[in-house]
Amino acid sequence: MRTLISTAFVSLDGVVEAPGGEPGYRNAGWTFKDVEFVPEAYEIKGREQREATAMLLGRVSYEAFSTVWPGMEDFAGYKVMPKYVVSTTLAEGDLVSNWGETTILRSLEEVAALKETEGGPIIVHGSATLNRHLADAGLIDRYHLLVFPLLLGAGKRLFSDTDKDAQKLKLVEHEAYSNGLQKNVFEVVR
Repeated sequence: MRTLISTAFVSLDGVVEAPGGEPGYRNAGWTFKDVEFVPEAYEIKGREQREATAMLLGRVSYEAFSTVWPGMEDFAGYKVMPKYVVSTTLAEGDLVSNWGETTILRSLEEVAALKETEGGPIIVHGSATLNRHLADAGLIDRYHLLVFPLLLGAGKRLFSDTDKDAQKLKLVEHEAYSNGLQKNVFEVVR
């Protein structure tokens, strides 16, 4: 079974919305403007590109990333790997042609079937709504979180507020950086 990894920039109060400056959110760009850049804190991002063998995205994140990431040297590793977009509304004609093989999945059942295939880790970037649904369905195996020392209040959150049984996590890697950023890698305990 393939490992499904959720990776996120997250505020201390759980907000993941618009970390890179995506329009429409009052605190857009909070990863750049509110915390000093410390390169070593982002080592995990390069490692994710080297270790992942596929990327899973929700429609909104796909539409945002697919217009920018294909031409960025920082994300060259993702250009060649297979991508899967979970959407009930996206059509084949909506997919970009310069970002490698992309497959549309229509349900969480199709995500579960993808996890059963041969291959290495699948990484989920952004995709706040998809992340909540994946977690609620028990499909996420690991979290890679860069926690920013910010309280943003309103905004899309990484974790759902669904009333469910507690989910135990095991901290397998962590580090704190001079700018207050924290790297936390958690395995989901089953």
